[in-house]
Amino acid sequence: MQAQYTASQQAADWLAAFAATLDRRDIDAAVGLFGDESYWRDLVSWTWNIKTVEGPAQIRDLLEHTLAQVKPSAWALDGEATETDGVVEAWFTFETAVARGKGLLRLKGGRCWTLLTTMVELKGFEEKKGERRIAGAEHGVHPGRKTWAELRAEEQATLGYSVQPDVVVIGGGQGGIALGARLRRLGVPTIIVEKNARAGDSWRNRYKSLCLHDPVWYDHLPYMPFPDDWPVFAPKDKVGDWLEAYTKIMELNYWSSTLAKNCRWDEASQRWEVTVEREGQTVVLRPKELVIALGVSGYANVPKIPGAETFLGEQHHSSKHTSSEPYRGKKCVVLGSNNSAHDICAALWENGADVTMVQRSSTHIAPSAALMELALGGLYSEQAVKNGIDHHKGDLIFASVPYKIMHTFHIPVYEEMQRREADFYARLEKAGFILDFGADGSGLFMKYLRRGSGYYIDVGASELVANGSVKLKSGVNIERIHPRSVTLTDGTELEADLIVYATGFGSMNHWLADLISPEAADRVGKVWGLGSDTPKDPGPWEGELRNMWKPTQVPHLWIHGGNLHQSRHYSQFLSLQLKARMAGIPTPVYGQAEVHHLR
Repeated sequence: MQAQYTASQQAADWLAAFAATLDRRDIDAAVGLFGDESYWRDLVSWTWNIKTVEGPAQIRDLLEHTLAQVKPSAWALDGEATETDGVVEAWFTFETAVARGKGLLRLKGGRCWTLLTTMVELKGFEEKKGERRIAGAEHGVHPGRKTWAELRAEEQATLGYSVQPDVVVIGGGQGGIALGARLRRLGVPTIIVEKNARAGDSWRNRYKSLCLHDPVWYDHLPYMPFPDDWPVFAPKDKVGDWLEAYTKIMELNYWSSTLAKNCRWDEASQRWEVTVEREGQTVVLRPKELVIALGVSGYANVPKIPGAETFLGEQHHSSKHTSSEPYRGKKCVVLGSNNSAHDICAALWENGADVTMVQRSSTHIAPSAALMELALGGLYSEQAVKNGIDHHKGDLIFASVPYKIMHTFHIPVYEEMQRREADFYARLEKAGFILDFGADGSGLFMKYLRRGSGYYIDVGASELVANGSVKLKSGVNIERIHPRSVTLTDGTELEADLIVYATGFGSMNHWLADLISPEAADRVGKVWGLGSDTPKDPGPWEGELRNMWKPTQVPHLWIHGGNLHQSRHYSQFLSLQLKARMAGIPTPVYGQAEVHHLR
């Protein structure tokens, strides 16, 4: 009987063939190992970029432009491959001239369907962990030795003054903190600039009822996962305290109560000049690299509505809504129907307010329990951990699905969600709520990637809408504001003591226009989105998130952010790019994205 050709043998043979073609620089043969439909996603290891190439022609172009300097070697399977529905999936390791990497391969019919290659560490610049950890204590007698506390105090007193940082990160929220931890481990002198008084205040200062809507397994920070009794959905103040403790434990140079005023590139010194106000003093920092980590959004969108200046009650953007307790018995109008709108409506109702949600356009609703089970559970859950998939492995599996076909993975998830939650959705629609499941039925995460808005993870507020506890006016907008009421576009007048504008945020590169210049913002172009040609994500197709975690069209300027998962995962690859530049390693960027949209 013929022995079975196992999944591991198939993967090992493909890797060996790929390695052989690359060793002899036979690009034709290498491209022939990929299927007619094939995707290669690289996170820094080959391209010094975050780049996906699609199809044999683009794969050929990547190899032609990168193979000579990458010098790949040491391809090896990492564990046993698996096969499901005719698709072989295999982890592997490899090396380049300057780095070590890890990847994930999928084969269909013996040829590559998807390939993920990621940089793990730079040779000679490895993190001092495991067997390379420092001793800490210096045994013996050393006159004039300084303690850890003295050395740390000295660093804090000099960095940014007599000693300049290599990197300045503007924004000390979860993104800046995660990146700061990565850079600290790589020995990159870094200052994080944060306008709030304490790390974590960007969470503490939000509305009282805010909790994470993503589960704990999805939200760990680098190096220091949450304790195993951490709540599945952490309250905002608990998250804030964790971020503050993390900055201290990870020894970050975190400048709180510090406002970035402006930034300019000095051609003569080849450094940025970053002017900040700290402790009543103007300080000019001169880093080689500047990272903007101010979240995935720009300034708050506050609509200009006729009569707003005449309103005698309170009106504010959702980002300024901190507590709902003062509005007991008050008439409250919340303009918007996404996450913040639902959370604030629920908090107002809990505190005895009379609440009306004004829904302008359709919204995707994903019940939290269904989302956990159907969309996230395979990679980020207690069961996933039991199955050997921790968040590190989950991140790479998630990253291995090319954005071009990611929606096809999600459509069945949300079809099943609609089937399971049919009664719930029917009740919402009966109440007048306008539902959608994304432009192509691919649901929440594709909406997040494409436009960063248009959804609510239901943790209870949708029931209030469905049963009428929170009143709803849908398919309308506020046309005019009066001293104690608002008129909607359908002619309805609503009494109002409070108006909350849960109307989202502008483009992230508005920060660049103010901090650097409008010209720099236009050179960088639109931030976020894939070019999917769906609502609020204009084409052409780009294949990766615009300008995130990779070189922009303004040299030495980087943008970092996203949810906790993205801040954790992509901080690894941004930190390696920054370390390589500090170390003087050549970093020829392949496939730098063109700018198609300015805002």
